[in-house]
Amino acid sequence: MHGLIEQPKTKLPKKAKMAWRISNIISNIIMLVILIILNVVAGYFDWWQWLQWLLLILVVLGVMYTLWDVTLSPYLIQKHWRYDIDDEFIKLKYGRLFESSELIPMTKVQSVLLEQGPILRWFGLYNIEINTMGTMHEIPGISADEAYILRDQIAVFAKIREVSE
Repeated sequence: MHGLIEQPKTKLPKKAKMAWRISNIISNIIMLVILIILNVVAGYFDWWQWLQWLLLILVVLGVMYTLWDVTLSPYLIQKHWRYDIDDEFIKLKYGRLFESSELIPMTKVQSVLLEQGPILRWFGLYNIEINTMGTMHEIPGISADEAYILRDQIAVFAKIREVSE
């Protein structure tokens, strides 16, 4: 049985998957290039045999991780991420195998930040960073219009709660 507070229902936009895929492709290509260069250098300078094997194993694991990170990971994040905001709480729910459900009281919110790198900008998306007294929470891949509305809502709700106490 669930508690009295309703679970979040708002999904992340589908176009966030493509932004995450492109970002993951770039970071994984950089990682694989570095590992391949190290492997070539190890062979050229005749480093220890075990180190060459270790680097080869890391390249193979890197390729497998890249396949996961580019294909399934963005799909699963978008499918299982939920959020909602009301005058009392910011509700976040994410994960399938290891599910997390967070309630952030508006009285604890100190700041709200919109972040946008070049890939997110290309897709018109933002990450919303919510800072509380001790932690930082993030809602990833929100469309630009929705991100500004959510930021303003959180700011107003947090201010109202702070003043009324």
